[in-house]
Amino acid sequence: MEIHFTPEQRAQLAQIATKAGTAPERLVTNVVARYLDEEDRFLAAVEKGIAAAERGEFIEEEAMDARLEAMFKR
Repeated sequence: MEIHFTPEQRAQLAQIATKAGTAPERLVTNVVARYLDEEDRFLAAVEKGIAAAERGEFIEEEAMDARLEAMFKR
């Protein structure tokens, strides 16, 4: 696979990689690996939510509001 970056993106990657003490290529590989892991978790959660909705398992609006409020207070 070949990926093309703008000169500005290349400079930014080089700068971040230098600060991290790694090569730009390694930085990109690590970032993509983390993204793919997070995307897998997100899609699994969406599928779980869809399955729950199909079973008729819903949460009341007040309970959802309380959950969201608790999440943002962390």
